[in-house]
Amino acid sequence: MTASRTARERVRAELTREIADIARRQLATEGAGGLSLRAVAREMGMVSSAIYRYFPSRDDLLTTLIIDGYNALGEAVERADAASAPDDFPGRWAAVCHSVRDWALAHPHEYALLFGSPVPGYQAPQDTVAARARDVTVFGRLVADAFHAGALTPPDMAPPPSPAAAAEAARLAELMPGVPEDLVLRALATWTWLYGWVSFEVFGQFENTIEDRRAAFAHTVRLQAGMMGLASSPNA
Repeated sequence: MTASRTARERVRAELTREIADIARRQLATEGAGGLSLRAVAREMGMVSSAIYRYFPSRDDLLTTLIIDGYNALGEAVERADAASAPDDFPGRWAAVCHSVRDWALAHPHEYALLFGSPVPGYQAPQDTVAARARDVTVFGRLVADAFHAGALTPPDMAPPPSPAAAAEAARLAELMPGVPEDLVLRALATWTWLYGWVSFEVFGQFENTIEDRRAAFAHTVRLQAGMMGLASSPNA
């Protein structure tokens, strides 16, 4: 590789990052549906035709922003789990949940791009799947670790899954290997409960309803851990 090629690649990478950063700011003012390559080019002082060498279409730019967002959220969740004691499953769960909420509140427009209303005319490509799975992979590993450590004993409060529901749980077996189907479904319900709460908070549904949202969220996290039956490992 020649020095000139390396320099060109470095410049290209820097310009690509700058375009993405400007586009993220545009999300805050225009929303994902209003994202415009021409507007980004104007802010950069670039002719509109030049930006298409970096992103051939608006959808390509959206895909980059979505992958970046999922990766940032996934990294936050992975760090939170890694910093927790491996056998303290309620503690790991709390750390993961708070990392999701903290990231979402710090990046509300990126969160809205990931979990808000679909962007009209945009279809996410297969390229987004690996990044999207990062936070879910941490959650599945946590549940599987707890189960195999004998620290997943949920209260007897749910009916057995129907055959159709059990079949859906079986599709998630790769995320939670060895975990029985009823516990997989309970874990899935808890995960969606977490994101439902975070979405309500990010999108302003708790305005004039809950004042100390962090305290209420922390209690909700403990409820979720109890519903799943998470406990510290007996060997801890």
